[in-house]
Amino acid sequence: MEKNEITVRDADLCAAAQEGMDEFIAVFTNRYLEVLGGTLTGENMHMLNGEQISLLAYIMFRDEVMDGGFVQLIHNGYGPFIFENPFAKAMRLMGAHDFSKLVYKGRKLYEKYRDELTRECSDEEFMALFERFSEFDELDDAFVEMEEEVTAALAHYVDEHIDQFATIVKE
Repeated sequence: MEKNEITVRDADLCAAAQEGMDEFIAVFTNRYLEVLGGTLTGENMHMLNGEQISLLAYIMFRDEVMDGGFVQLIHNGYGPFIFENPFAKAMRLMGAHDFSKLVYKGRKLYEKYRDELTRECSDEEFMALFERFSEFDELDDAFVEMEEEVTAALAHYVDEHIDQFATIVKE
């Protein structure tokens, strides 16, 4: 099946750009989710191109890590999507070099602890994972410090290569 042409309204982009880089990126990623029916799955992934998937992956990564760190990201099932695919390389190619290095560091820990972090557990056991796997704390802190810079780099990349992310329509 062919990829869908993803369109975004120019007026929405202009308004979002005035609000900030998060809002600018959200115009694209919200549209992707709308086209996908609310969530990215193996069955609907073909509807997006690599750049679109990478941008959506960043938002998923950012939201999970800002909420509960790498431990939560991995426990909630995003490990294979982030660490077993060329996500870090895509981020480097989009200008987020330090972030790419951080993802590679996260991959090493993911590979080391994946089985334990992805095991079914109670809420209490889940909370204990943060203590048990404190090696991720440094990565969590580093991402919190660089998040604005990464988001800005990606917003700039999207703006410079907008045709790879959506077709802009004037209405």
